Amino acid sequence: NLSTVSEFVFVGLSDAPEIRLLLFVLFLLVYLATMAGNLTLLVAISTDSHLHSPMYFLLGNLSLLDLLCPTITVPKMLGALLLEHKEISFSGCLLQHFSLIAVVGTEIFLLTVMAYDRYVAVCHPLRYPSIMSRMLCAQLAVGTWATGLLNSLLHTSLVFTLSFCGPNKIQQYYCDIPPVLALSCSSTHSRELVILVVAGVLGSSACVVTVVSYIYILLEILARNSPGVWHKAFSTCGSHLTVVCLFYGTTICTYVRPSFTYAPHWDRIVSMLYGMLTPLLNPIIYSLRNREVKCALKRAISQV
Repeated sequence: NLSTVSEFVFVGLSDAPEIRLLLFVLFLLVYLATMAGNLTLLVAISTDSHLHSPMYFLLGNLSLLDLLCPTITVPKMLGALLLEHKEISFSGCLLQHFSLIAVVGTEIFLLTVMAYDRYVAVCHPLRYPSIMSRMLCAQLAVGTWATGLLNSLLHTSLVFTLSFCGPNKIQQYYCDIPPVLALSCSSTHSRELVILVVAGVLGSSACVVTVVSYIYILLEILARNSPGVWHKAFSTCGSHLTVVCLFYGTTICTYVRPSFTYAPHWDRIVSMLYGMLTPLLNPIIYSLRNREVKCALKRAISQV
C-alpha cells in the first residue's frame, strides 16, 4: 500500500444547509428522470421488433452507459448532501474512479462506432444489412467495452499508485483524475504526460473517425442532390451528431489538458454537464428526433 491516506473527503458542494437541500432535490429529480428516460428507451428497444437493428442495438448500449454514468457518482453525492457523509475510503475512491473512466471511455468509442454505422447507412444503403451484420455489431460493442475497461485500468493504475501522504480533500463531488492528482505528494509530471498522451491519442482517433464519417456523409448528400435528401439525412444523423458534440465538448474540456489548468469551480460545472446532463438529454434527443423511437414508445405505453 503506497498510500498513508485511508480516506478522501469531498468538498465540491456547498456547505450552506439551505443550498444543500435545494441541490439534493434538484439532483435527485435529474437522476430519477435520467433513470426513467434511459430505462424506457432500453425497454422499447429490447421489446419492439421494429427496433431490432444495428442502429438501435448500439443505441441500447448507449442508454446502458447513460444509466451507469450517473449511478457511479450521484448516489454518493446525494448522501453527502442529505447526510453530510462526505468521506469515501481509498479503495472506494479507486473503484469509483475506475468505473467512471471506463464508462466515459466506452461511450466515446461507442459514439465513434455509431458514426460509422450512420456512414454505412447513408453512403452504402443497399449493402448496409451485409456490412453491419449482427456478428459485426456484437464484435464492435464488445470491442468498445473492452477498450474502455483497458483504458480505465491504465489511468487508474497511474493515478492510484502515487503516494498520498497529506491532504485528502477532493475539490469535486466524485473521484476524478485532476483533483486526485492534485492531492499526491509524489511528482506527477511523467504520469500526467502518459495520461495526456493516451487520452489525446484515443480521443483524437475517435474524433477523427467520427469527423471523417460525417464528411463522407455530407459529400454523399451533396452528390445526390435529390429532393428531401437533406431532411432524410438530418433525421438519420441529427440526433447522433447532437449527442457527439455535447459529449465530446465536455469530456475534452475535462480530461485532454494538463493539470496546471485545473480550476475546481469550472471543472465541477463541466463534469456535471457530461456526468448528469448528457445522460439525461440523450434519450430525449433520440426520442424526439427519431420517428421510429417515438412510435415504439407509443406502442409500449398503449400496451401498458
